Amino acid sequence: MSGDKTQNGSGAQGDKSTKKKDATPKPSEEQPPPPTFAKSGIFMLAVAIAIYMYQTDFFDLRRPKVDVQEPEPVVNRTVIKADLPKRDAIVAAFSHAWMGYERDAMGCDEYHPQSKKGSNLTEAGGIGYTVVDAIDTMQLMGLEDEYKRSRDWIATKLDFDKEGNFNTFETTIRVLGGLLSAYHLSDEDPIFLQKAKDLADRLLPAFNTPSGLPLSMVNLKKREGVDNEENPGLISTAEASTLQLELRYLSYLTDDDVYWDSAEAVMRLIKSVTLPSGMAPIFLNATNGQFLLSEIRLGSRGDSFYEYLLKQYLQTGKTEPVYLGLYQGTMQAVRNQLVHTGLIQNHTYTAELIPSRLPNGEVSWRLSPKQDHLVCFLGGSLMLGATTIGLTGRAVSVPPQPEELNPMAQAEWKLGEELLETCMDTHNTYTGLPPEIAHFWTKEDKVYRKPKKDWYIKGNDWPGVPSYDARYILRPETIESLFIAYRLTANERYREFGWKIFQSIEQHCKVEEGGYSAILNVDSPTTIKMDKMETFFLSETLKYLYLLFSDGDVMPFDKYVFNTEAHPLPIFRPSTRAGFF
Repeated sequence: MSGDKTQNGSGAQGDKSTKKKDATPKPSEEQPPPPTFAKSGIFMLAVAIAIYMYQTDFFDLRRPKVDVQEPEPVVNRTVIKADLPKRDAIVAAFSHAWMGYERDAMGCDEYHPQSKKGSNLTEAGGIGYTVVDAIDTMQLMGLEDEYKRSRDWIATKLDFDKEGNFNTFETTIRVLGGLLSAYHLSDEDPIFLQKAKDLADRLLPAFNTPSGLPLSMVNLKKREGVDNEENPGLISTAEASTLQLELRYLSYLTDDDVYWDSAEAVMRLIKSVTLPSGMAPIFLNATNGQFLLSEIRLGSRGDSFYEYLLKQYLQTGKTEPVYLGLYQGTMQAVRNQLVHTGLIQNHTYTAELIPSRLPNGEVSWRLSPKQDHLVCFLGGSLMLGATTIGLTGRAVSVPPQPEELNPMAQAEWKLGEELLETCMDTHNTYTGLPPEIAHFWTKEDKVYRKPKKDWYIKGNDWPGVPSYDARYILRPETIESLFIAYRLTANERYREFGWKIFQSIEQHCKVEEGGYSAILNVDSPTTIKMDKMETFFLSETLKYLYLLFSDGDVMPFDKYVFNTEAHPLPIFRPSTRAGFF
């Protein structure tokens, strides 16, 4: 999708599509006579003096000023070619995973490959989580038969009129994002946009709160927002701020600002209540919109807030500087407050801050040296940010040269590389797969132990009783960063590591009859398979692996942004702009 589209709706922030007034005078208006300078010798004398003083051509004085674009600087861009055998192996893995699901659970929200059955998120039935989440992967991979059957299911059987409570965030990133991406990749098959608009209209009531922040759940049939029973009155920061790419693109497609305005109001509020430190706690109050005294972290409930700050700026062709400012300020705060170094191997990692209120009413923050695997998106995100918003010129080489990046971008590039190295090191387990959570040794720990590496899996000392942190549930985050890093550097090391991860998945997670399963303990030779294949394995993990081994012109970063579920959405230049600063 390219080119500007005029949006007809009127937004909450005033007129976003101001029309130019007609400056043509009316015929009835009396116009003054033309100037008569040239009739005297004064005008010609002035011109002669100007020509003499500036030694310019007389006719140049009458030419309109034209901004001359400098030629594109010469850069070295390594051509990235597909590794066909490895790329095709990824396609075969997707086909194997899909074959099991389609045979046993077609249309169900989730798949359980061990027991060969599907399940839905509510008793009222499902809304096609797995089908919609996976369909754009089929389109990219060229799996035409699987795509046709999935498209037909969406057209004839997908129904959002379900009396059940669905997670606002998950439904947006997986289902709405999947439908919008499929619409674009199908050359605008109207069934996908029709379904996307129906779903979005059912999701919008979640924003009907005093603060404008969306409730965690929504009843799609009743079109009502529903509070989360586990955290009543609270809204996750990540969940509230990871709806924007999808809703903004839908407004662009439909010329209806209601989706854009709902998403933008959330960002305007978060900007207004951000802590002086620049960091964002993981919970907001649904009534007054204020941050709650809660953890600050880049993992669960915080991760995609940081991810979408950059992507919102990129999505609309870098036309909204408010998101650039939010991103840069937040990343500066992350570098200052959350980044730490391991004690043994000097690996860079991000810690968490845990608050507690002292007897005198002041707040104390305790450092927790813990990093979720979810944080592994950040390495690639920082590298992408450095090469898109931190350039000294208009172009960048592959790999980027230091002089092409400004000092801040150079620092973020270096941090991104280091964080990715740490995430790659967390694959140093028996299975070659990373744990859900890694803890890092502190100076106090070294008094009692003699650690051999920077990190460990907490509570996993007894192989027969695996820790909750030791699971691998087919997550994509390290692979996502490897894909971005490879596209920006053409360094074959990133492809080689991605291939090792894929081989580990094949060895330890593949279910021979169809599908792939999470595993319970990444550091045990006797780990067992868990009976679940997350939808993001199809939409993210295998898609990013496929793109890692594809040509460099497939889904290029100057034309697409990926939502947090890896659904590619085209970059566009809107006729509207952010209504806050």
